[in-house]
Amino acid sequence: MRFLKRHRRFEKYEQPLEDPIAGVANLFDVSVVFIVSMMIALFMAYNMIDLLDPKSEITITKKTADGQIEIITKKGKEIKVKKVTDKRLTGEGTRLGTAYQLNDGKVVYVPE
Repeated sequence: MRFLKRHRRFEKYEQPLEDPIAGVANLFDVSVVFIVSMMIALFMAYNMIDLLDPKSEITITKKTADGQIEIITKKGKEIKVKKVTDKRLTGEGTRLGTAYQLNDGKVVYVPE
């Protein structure tokens, strides 16, 4: 009997074990906050906050590393991506106007 009482005396001084996964959950929360803050910082750095506005209209021209040109157009909530190529096209159609290239390289379109 004496041994059991003595053993019980030491039980109240034992520390409960902590859950080792509890720290990982906090790291996940911190990483999500970091990612969102980085996205907001990038939008502000490139002045692209208008992309988040559902009433805005934006046109962006992007040239890729291999030389392809893409035109990204946003009207309201709809976003369209068009790829520009240098391939010649053939077919039937109607004449819409005339395009002139100026000496400085600009192209002017004059409708008929």
